Amino acid sequence: MISGIVTGVLLLCFVGGWIWAWSPRRKREFEDAARLPLDDEQESPR
Repeated sequence: MISGIVTGVLLLCFVGGWIWAWSPRRKREFEDAARLPLDDEQESPR
């Protein structure tokens, strides 16, 4: 019984995270984060 409840809660958390990640409001932030390694504006000292 308890394992079924835990499974249901985890499934709801997964679906909620999926909806959050694919929401249109987050698209711009994720695109900006994806470009960070390619930005040449700041050179990292090595």
